[in-house]
Amino acid sequence: MLRVYCCAKPGVVETFPFDDETLVFKVMGKMFALTNIKAVELAVNLKCDPDWALILRDHYLAVTAGYHMNKRHWNTVKIDGSIPNDEIWEMIDHSYRLVVRGLKKADREKLAGL
Repeated sequence: MLRVYCCAKPGVVETFPFDDETLVFKVMGKMFALTNIKAVELAVNLKCDPDWALILRDHYLAVTAGYHMNKRHWNTVKIDGSIPNDEIWEMIDHSYRLVVRGLKKADREKLAGL
C-alpha cells in the first residue's frame, strides 16, 4: 500500500541509492520518503515540518524522530495499525508537498506539466 501510494504521485521515482534494502522515493531527484524493504516491521521515514513533527510524536507512539535522518525535519512512522491509514496518507502528502515546495521553480513547472 505504501509503495503504490507514493508511486502514484507525479514525478516520483523509486531508487536504492544507499544499499539493496533502503527503498527511496524521490520527486525530481529529492527524497520525500524511504523505507527498509527487508525490515520485519514496516516503517517509513517522512520529511515533516518541525513543529508538526513534534505534535505527531506527542500524539502517536508509532511516530519517532527520523532514524538516521535529521531529527528536526524527519519522522519515522511505524506502519503497525495504530495510526489510521488516512493519517499516514496525510503524512506522506505533507512530505511530498514540502519537497516540491523546495524545488527550483523550473523543476516545479516541469512537475506541474506531468
